[in-house]
Amino acid sequence: MRSLCYLSNYGLHPGGKMFDLIARGGFFMYPIAFCSVAAIGIFLERIWALRRRNVNPPDFMEHIEDLLRKNKISEAVFLCQGYTAPISKVFLAGLKKWHGGFWVVKEAIEERGSREARALERNIGILSTIANLTPLLGLLGTVSGMIKIFNNISFQGTGSSAGLAGGIAEALITTAAGLCVAIPALVCYRFLRERVDSLVSEMEENSLRIMELIEHIGIQGKT
Repeated sequence: MRSLCYLSNYGLHPGGKMFDLIARGGFFMYPIAFCSVAAIGIFLERIWALRRRNVNPPDFMEHIEDLLRKNKISEAVFLCQGYTAPISKVFLAGLKKWHGGFWVVKEAIEERGSREARALERNIGILSTIANLTPLLGLLGTVSGMIKIFNNISFQGTGSSAGLAGGIAEALITTAAGLCVAIPALVCYRFLRERVDSLVSEMEENSLRIMELIEHIGIQGKT
């Protein structure tokens, strides 16, 4: 995602000339630049959404366990409604089925837990797609540029070696840009993937604790 900053070392510096770099690389620099912006946006949005206090707030767990131990179900439902964290939505789904018995509550918690786990993965797969796509776009841009160069040679001759080298350098810009976007995108994808797995595992542990607590206070007797 540092492609534009990195490529500015090739004779172009930050500022208005950054657009010159994109123009020199040809048409395929535009989708690569778009992928770079998209990857940055997705990463920032997901890293904010996947903070632990947004998914598994420690204070929420303390309060919900305390209320369930005291058999204050209505207060527990009200507490869940006051949070927007995925774990609160999971427990709220179970508590709404409270009168159905332990196994009904357990099924509701598991079903909602699966939905919330999938929601945590939202847009992360796009980073993997960007990491795979941008090198191919860069290679395609380079091939297209080389074709144009050799077409010009066939009609106009080789001309100066400096001019030929400059044309090849411009053709290779897209390959460099594609790699500069793909590598950070792949790193970000793996980081977020591990983050989601960790949070989902924590959600599962919290859900098991709550279900054990529910079973302990005797709701299974209603099945």
